[in-house]
Amino acid sequence: MTYKTIQDTVHGSVKLGGPFLELLDCPEMQRLSQVKQLGLAKLVFPGANHTRLEHSIGAYYVAEKMAESLGLDEDEKDLVKAAALLHDVGHAPFSHTLEFIIEDKTGKDHMDVTQELIKGGRAIQGRDCPTIPEILENHDIDPEKVADLIKDEPDRVKITDFNVHDEQAHFSEEKYLYQMIHGSLDVDQLDYLIRDSHYTGAAHGIIDIERLLQTVELHNGNLVVSKGGVPAVEGMLVARGLMYSSVYFHKTARIAELMLTKAVDKLRKKLDYIYEMSDWQFLSFLERQGGYQEETVERLKYRQLYKRCLTLSEEQLEEEGKIDLEDMGELENIRNLERTIASRKKISENNILVDVPYEQVKLSEPRLTKTGIKILDDGHISDLGAYSPLARALQRRPTQPWAIMVSCPNEWREEIAEAARKEIIGG
Repeated sequence: MTYKTIQDTVHGSVKLGGPFLELLDCPEMQRLSQVKQLGLAKLVFPGANHTRLEHSIGAYYVAEKMAESLGLDEDEKDLVKAAALLHDVGHAPFSHTLEFIIEDKTGKDHMDVTQELIKGGRAIQGRDCPTIPEILENHDIDPEKVADLIKDEPDRVKITDFNVHDEQAHFSEEKYLYQMIHGSLDVDQLDYLIRDSHYTGAAHGIIDIERLLQTVELHNGNLVVSKGGVPAVEGMLVARGLMYSSVYFHKTARIAELMLTKAVDKLRKKLDYIYEMSDWQFLSFLERQGGYQEETVERLKYRQLYKRCLTLSEEQLEEEGKIDLEDMGELENIRNLERTIASRKKISENNILVDVPYEQVKLSEPRLTKTGIKILDDGHISDLGAYSPLARALQRRPTQPWAIMVSCPNEWREEIAEAARKEIIGG
């Protein structure tokens, strides 16, 4: 078998061979080398130029190490390594930045597209190499099983659902494979927390990955952590919470993302081929549309960003007793609020950005509030919260620093802040 060793910035030498080397070379995977892992965060963190391909290779490496630690058989190892390598292949340009708006326009998120690519329902055309499912099948890996590990299906029994007092309950044998890819302690976040911390320079994402890999175990078909791993799990949860508040939801990076998102929202053309585009191809496409889209690209190119003029916390909104964030977070309601605020000052709605991240967080990072990790202690299973008051506190901690944020061009900050406050909470 032919192998290739890749020198990864975070994990060191990563060895790939067989189907995984073939998958790495296919067009769908190579496109990810031109898709930024953190979207527009580089406008705030200049070092954040790492890509989805780097992260995919890192997730593959962590999956291989975890599979070895758990003692999985070769077929299971191949399944989980393939899923880890391919788990982000359906990301659109700029990663999670455009996910909310694309899902609204197409009815699909990146996991839906990933499953289509793995099962053969979609592929980049003009290729002179096998498709993803053909590569998998040629190596006796079932594409359907790989795709099934990718997305959080609503009818799937989750580890957080089982009764910890019923230790004789039966669980699906393959559930732990799914949990390795899409659970409270999965290979995806183990890699991205370390990787994003390294490239942004933010120390918050440092976690004890070696200890975590040493203490994960299988129990009744579920992925659990032995009691000795509790401090390492707590460290991961703290790192995750701090990275979201300080990096992923940094206000300036978020404003840049909202600017790009609104330009795409107002695009009249279909987005059929967006999943074949790189970041630079998509920006070029957007710039060619002229008007508001071209203006937005120019602003992003030269970092002429809108400025925050108003933020409201959940506590401030709760005091009013009349704000439903779930309802307000719907895209149509956000755009209506932007139009209403703009009309108060008789300016274009293009100059107003309202951010209500409640729904978007659920879409882009559904496991963020999950601390449902199970702890194995002398043969008994308990919730992490039984051992860790810190975990319980983190579950209550807001995932973003604001409930509503309003932004606009710098010259109108005071006027728009006043108009937005009156429109949202009155007074």
